[in-house]
Amino acid sequence: MRLAVIPARGGSKRIPRKNIKLFGGKPMIAWSIEAALRSGRFDQVVVSTDDAEIADVARAYGATVPFVRPADLSNDHAGTIPVIQHAIDWFVQHGQTPDTVCCIYATAPFVQHEDLQRGLDSLLLH
Repeated sequence: MRLAVIPARGGSKRIPRKNIKLFGGKPMIAWSIEAALRSGRFDQVVVSTDDAEIADVARAYGATVPFVRPADLSNDHAGTIPVIQHAIDWFVQHGQTPDTVCCIYATAPFVQHEDLQRGLDSLLLH
């Protein structure tokens, strides 16, 4: 299974609610979700969040939110790698072992589906 994980916690301090603030007419996170889906390279596009409103927005744009990220991975000190590992572990525990995992930040509105396609294609060739 090819998995795209978009980390998006609710507690941003510098720009409150940044993951769902409107940017170019849609929530910031929508750009990353749409690029991942449009790339056609992932079996699952998952948003890892601790926030119900972010989860609702993510689902509205086509991502899945199969779990709530635990509090110890949702604070100012939580790193990206443990957040991605948590998502992988969740899928493994539920009988789906990802063979390829891509982290796409929620605040990357300029990511293009073609970039994701080329990146994954390059990774799989090597």
